[in-house]
Amino acid sequence: MDYGLKDRSVIVAASSGGIALAAAEKFAGEGARVAMCSRDAGKLNAAAEGIRKRHPAAKVLAEPLDVTDSAAVEAYVKRVAEQFGGVDVCVTNAGGPPPKLFFSTTTDEWHRALEMNFMSIIYFARVVLPYMAEKKWGRLVTITSNTVRQPAGDLIYSNAVRAGVLGLVKSLSNEFGKDGITVNNVGPGFTATGRLEQIIAKRAQDLGISAEDFEKRLAAEAPLRRVGKPEEVADAIVWLASERASFITGQTILADGGAYRGL
Repeated sequence: MDYGLKDRSVIVAASSGGIALAAAEKFAGEGARVAMCSRDAGKLNAAAEGIRKRHPAAKVLAEPLDVTDSAAVEAYVKRVAEQFGGVDVCVTNAGGPPPKLFFSTTTDEWHRALEMNFMSIIYFARVVLPYMAEKKWGRLVTITSNTVRQPAGDLIYSNAVRAGVLGLVKSLSNEFGKDGITVNNVGPGFTATGRLEQIIAKRAQDLGISAEDFEKRLAAEAPLRRVGKPEEVADAIVWLASERASFITGQTILADGGAYRGL
């Protein structure tokens, strides 16, 4: 299937590992020009070099970036646009906040969660949307979590902050649809990433069981009886960014193996 992404200019934020790295590689495989970023320069450069080796024809730009620094995000996007001839697709992403119950939270951590998982999207959106509007074509895809539909007991930061992203996604889709821009969200369930390892370790410790036993419990919660692979979530992201999803906007697609129990 032709996704219509060849020579498109794509930004994938926080893409040194996990789901975002898998998405960056899939975009490269589709012939897109891919701009990656992450706070960890060493890990980012290694990830980008891996994509270049596996996809020799791909053009991959990698720069260190703190997505909570609005001025740095603006400068980064402008550099990408200069080198790639604009921005067609932007996939926003940031590390998840730590697992906590309410009375374990702190004011500083609340502010950090807002900056990482909400404001970072705004910082990217207000710079990339004009480039997309100019071409009358664009895709903004946010990565959150299936907790936006089914809150998790010990992920209060994520439950609260990421739910706000849905309002932002819907508002942006309504405002910029006239410009040929779609705005959608992907909500992964438990996926085999470093983030999941942290959650498993914390919950297993609280329950006094091994991480292996707790991971088996997690897998049993989803109808597919396993955790997801980053590549599987990346497939949903790339599809939403493609020509094949041209009539889909303002939506949240859950890639969670059926773990969400609602209708």
